[in-house]
Amino acid sequence: MSNDEPWTIKRLLEWTTNYLSENHSDSPRLDAEVLLAEARGCKRIELYTCFAEVPQPDVLAKFRGWIKERAGGKPVAYLVGHREFYSIRFAVNEAVLIPRPETETLVTLAFDYLQSLPKSSGPFCVCDIGTGSGCIPVALAKNFLECEFMAADISKAALAVAKLNAEQNGVSDRIRFVESDVFAKIDSQPTFDCIVSNPPYIAQSEMAGLDREVRDYEPNGALVSGETGTEIIEKIVYEGAERLKSGGLLLFEMSPMIAERCLKLVNDSGLYSSVKIEMDLARLPRVVTAIRK
Repeated sequence: MSNDEPWTIKRLLEWTTNYLSENHSDSPRLDAEVLLAEARGCKRIELYTCFAEVPQPDVLAKFRGWIKERAGGKPVAYLVGHREFYSIRFAVNEAVLIPRPETETLVTLAFDYLQSLPKSSGPFCVCDIGTGSGCIPVALAKNFLECEFMAADISKAALAVAKLNAEQNGVSDRIRFVESDVFAKIDSQPTFDCIVSNPPYIAQSEMAGLDREVRDYEPNGALVSGETGTEIIEKIVYEGAERLKSGGLLLFEMSPMIAERCLKLVNDSGLYSSVKIEMDLARLPRVVTAIRK
């Protein structure tokens, strides 16, 4: 194709897909479409009805800038400033982890548990440890009205993003945000019907082997737990038991690599019954659930 030919949407997508493929993108066509649609201010599907269109110079400039950053490894969600999770749009920036489909398993399990509780014993109270973007409590709050939430994070910048997402989704009146290192600033009382968490669970030694867009862009403090990957999970298990009502549910996300260690940790605590490992949609061990004795 001659360089004299116009940069139509079709040509931009084809060239960019090849370029991103050569620069180690796992989903080059999808990345190209998402970024071009965002730059143009339209839905992805609309690109297919205007292949012959030549975008305006400002759209081209924004798109080309994003493509350069994407080729360098910056995640698409950080470039466009949002990510869909549980069919809800969440604002994201480099202060928070990008919500992932695996964590939807955690939300679904928590939702099913809350649905199983007698309505007469509500309203219920849920605590989310390491809330990040707030995707877990916001998704639950939008889908389960008979519940109030506490969402904790050690990062002020992350809490600012979480508060924004709660406001934009109309649930800020039911979520209390707390700056806290795990449970440090949360009263030691059996207050909660459910404690959920997607905590840091990567061992320090594993960081070098992560994808560059995770290792180089996502917040280290939300990824790394310590030398073993279970340090923060252990805190959640033991300190969470003091704050869960009898019969309350603890559930946390983990790496499949540490699933058996996490299962043993919860069982060895002696604080919980009905300890189980739940699979994600890829049939990988992803969530531990346990009932407070």
